Amino acid sequence: MGDQDEQGPQQDVVPETPSLRLDDALKFFGVATTGGHAKHLIQQGEVRVNGAVETRRKHRLVAGDSVMVGEEAFVVEFQPNPAP
Repeated sequence: MGDQDEQGPQQDVVPETPSLRLDDALKFFGVATTGGHAKHLIQQGEVRVNGAVETRRKHRLVAGDSVMVGEEAFVVEFQPNPAP
């Protein structure tokens, strides 16, 4: 029998997928002026994510998601952090 690794099988480390909460995205992109304003827009069903109404303000947006509020629309993109 051969030598076995005492640490067990090696697992691939998957980097966390960048995401952004829906209410924070509305503030970041200037669609909502405050967190309360973002919450109101979302709870009133005025926000669509990828074409579907989204009423959860903590919904996590990932790269490529499209968001539409009235005539305002944007697509979420993330830039990598610069190397230290």
